[in-house]
Amino acid sequence: MTAAGNPGAPEFVAIGHFSVDQMSWGRALGGTVIYAALTAARAGARAGILTRGNITDLPREVRRELETVSGEVDLVIQASNATTTFTNAEVVDRRVQTLHAWGGEIDLSGLPPEWRGAAVMHIAPVAQELDPRGLSRLAPGYLGVTPQGWVRRWGGRLPSQVRHEPLKLTREQASRFDALVVSAEELAMLREPFDILSRRGLAVITRGRRGATAFDRGRVIEVEGFPGERVDTTGAGDVFAAMLFLMRGRGEPVMRSLRFASAAAALSVTGRGISAIPTFEAVEELVEIEDSRP
Repeated sequence: MTAAGNPGAPEFVAIGHFSVDQMSWGRALGGTVIYAALTAARAGARAGILTRGNITDLPREVRRELETVSGEVDLVIQASNATTTFTNAEVVDRRVQTLHAWGGEIDLSGLPPEWRGAAVMHIAPVAQELDPRGLSRLAPGYLGVTPQGWVRRWGGRLPSQVRHEPLKLTREQASRFDALVVSAEELAMLREPFDILSRRGLAVITRGRRGATAFDRGRVIEVEGFPGERVDTTGAGDVFAAMLFLMRGRGEPVMRSLRFASAAAALSVTGRGISAIPTFEAVEELVEIEDSRP
């Protein structure tokens, strides 16, 4: 499975902050771009990331993870005084997120020229690091977005608890995207762009183990989840989105792309962190096993 892009360019490009995620069990490398690009790479694509952060001051264990990623993915890291850092806590069945440091706005002019026409591009903000108005200079074959970072706001002094505000995009800005993926918890803050994409493109609500609901130019598609062990759900939605965007960018049918995206997300939660992101062969095998059941 390959797609045509510019010679020398990655097939799949993800843009957004990588992050340091302070978990109950320690510090880990995070950020949608990391999970997305590794998903694409392990599905056989040449993948690249444009991001921003301070790699000099990274915790040792996070630096090791980033070095592992660099062996699979092309990295362009813009220098910053800080790396976006989050703590996530569960309080009365609700996730409370705290921002400890912010890596600053990504300069899209730093995207290598040959990357701008990549076959598939995943816009993946986690903390207001991308200005939607600047995306007009990009010209990928297929443009997907996970817009969670555009609804996050925080106080003037860090650390600060993250709050959420509805995303306002112009119709022209929203219409640039071919696909959008949001979680059920995020939908209320993203209703306006979601409705635009659901009518003219592909808009998906992920629902964890219960699968997903997709709107393909107004047609509703229910996508079943896959059974399996759940060790760490971090990044599952990012894996889902990346597999979906990659397969749609490769011209695969919508239903097949959604099915593989759901299977990839299910496999990604069976281990901890980026090590559990599956290969395409593992995803294909899981789909075949489940499809063969009576």
